[in-house]
Amino acid sequence: MTDFDKVRNYYKGFNEKDRLTNDNSGRLEYEMAMRILNNYLPKQARILDLGGAAGVYSFPLVDNGYEVYLADLSEDLINQAKEQNKNVPNKIKSCDVVNAIDLSIYNDNQFDIVLLFGPLYHLLEENERKQCLNEVHRVLKKGGMVFASFIPYLSGSIAILDRYFRHSEQVDENNLDEVFKTGKFNNLASKGFQEGYYPTSDEIEDLFKSCNFEKITIKSIRGIGYEKEDNIYNITDKTVFNKVMELIWQTSNNKEIIEMCGHAMYIGKKI
Repeated sequence: MTDFDKVRNYYKGFNEKDRLTNDNSGRLEYEMAMRILNNYLPKQARILDLGGAAGVYSFPLVDNGYEVYLADLSEDLINQAKEQNKNVPNKIKSCDVVNAIDLSIYNDNQFDIVLLFGPLYHLLEENERKQCLNEVHRVLKKGGMVFASFIPYLSGSIAILDRYFRHSEQVDENNLDEVFKTGKFNNLASKGFQEGYYPTSDEIEDLFKSCNFEKITIKSIRGIGYEKEDNIYNITDKTVFNKVMELIWQTSNNKEIIEMCGHAMYIGKKI
């Protein structure tokens, strides 16, 4: 079972609020995720940003005219969002401390859209993931859409090998073997990413299908720009830069790229 206290404690010491602005890898992830949302969101919608941390997507979506409800497991991150919400003209409707496997504070058919940008990184057990998606299905209106990010199996597993080289106290032969066998990562230390789950894109598609969602698409987020972000944002020729960004977008549906290039996103519809 997922140790949610370990996940909460991880985000106490990790600057999630500024993760997407502190470096170019975060910048690319944010820009491509927003491009996906801008391409697939309806013009008007009530959105639940579930696992939305301190509101890095919630606040821009509110500014774009959407009605947004923010929810996260971390009370610390929600308090950061509440503080920011006091000082902006366009307000998030509510900022709630919520575990993604229990959305009982929300009504059936309440939302047009659910963003699931985080919970699937951490839910270790299949029954927890299904519980989460069944709750998402319940709170979505008929035909409502879910946007769910995940860390693909190969990207996640290889990253744990890299983690051993940098933080050997977190990884040994047993949990390294486990992540390559099952996609589950249990950190041996209290520091660093906790309770990681890394599925293949096929596993993600099957999971959502089992919970009565129909796939619209799966896209890589950083795509061919993964681990080249600094070089990309240092391109001074705007024509070349724009071409690179367009190629990242054009190739983002490629299955091999999805599996190998950091974060990916499932987009589906409630059926």
